[in-house]
Amino acid sequence: MNEEAMLKFEENLNVEYYTLEEFDFISGENLKDLMVEYTTIGKPIKNEKGEIINGLVFFHGLGGSCTSIRKLHEIIHDKGILSGEKYFIVSITTIGSPNSHCPSNSNLGVNFPKYTIEDMVNFQKKFLNEKFNIKHLKGLIGNSMGGFEALTWGVLYPEEVDFIISLVSSYKFAGHNYAISKFINTLIENDPEYNNGNYKVPLKSIGLANQVVYPFGLSLKQYRNLSNNEIGNDLNELMLNFKMYDGNDVILRNNATTSYNIENELDKIVAKTLIVAINQDQYFPPDLDAIPMSKMIKNSKLIVYDSDFGHLGVGEISKIKDELNKFLKSL
Repeated sequence: MNEEAMLKFEENLNVEYYTLEEFDFISGENLKDLMVEYTTIGKPIKNEKGEIINGLVFFHGLGGSCTSIRKLHEIIHDKGILSGEKYFIVSITTIGSPNSHCPSNSNLGVNFPKYTIEDMVNFQKKFLNEKFNIKHLKGLIGNSMGGFEALTWGVLYPEEVDFIISLVSSYKFAGHNYAISKFINTLIENDPEYNNGNYKVPLKSIGLANQVVYPFGLSLKQYRNLSNNEIGNDLNELMLNFKMYDGNDVILRNNATTSYNIENELDKIVAKTLIVAINQDQYFPPDLDAIPMSKMIKNSKLIVYDSDFGHLGVGEISKIKDELNKFLKSL
């Protein structure tokens, strides 16, 4: 992956903020004045009603934000497959993730409403409608947890999107992924400073949580290529960076993902769907996630490629640019 190019792309993004007057959660709870962090790329095209008709939404992964769209920089640039000349791309930091409305910046902490993937979808849908007058989307692209959102949108609002691209994702959260998330929550909740979610200082258990997920991001081969000293330094850095994260943010977001399962609703998706997987992905191995999902979604196409970066190999998506281009042209 060209990390330097990614960072340069991110530096050129114009991150903005918007306030939703209110939002109703699936639980029945309601919050007012919710902050939405977002960035846009490209030029909007409007119809006679003033509605943007070339909207394309990017959904980030579990620990990401709207700037995570940098991972797709190789196919978004001026002459890229997702050129801003053709699409008006909107990348939104979803509810529960800093710096959109979340436990740590709302002063609600542990009392923040329990939310789901469906709430994430509705939060972003309401924002797109209010801010940009987008009623129908050309497409949705979701990376990892973002794939949960893109697919859920396709289930809930099948007639409001033309195509969906699911990147290293799945139709349910299960197995070792469930175990990892529950273990992380247990680590945080048993932190001596946690105090039932009413903590006053940054939780050092977040550093341990960072270390727990470290061995799964890359391929097994890539970890073997690293020296023990390099791995040790990475782990130490993750432990030291615990102040960047908030315990309640992590727990509630984990709970939202662990309850995700749309296996029995995939037949509701009518948008043409492209499922992209990576052979070396330790979180969502193709044979357990992408391949069976491709058989459950009508009008779907499956692409599997190799990357030593494993789950993080979306940064090498240019490897399948010809296949992506073919899919988009088929629309």
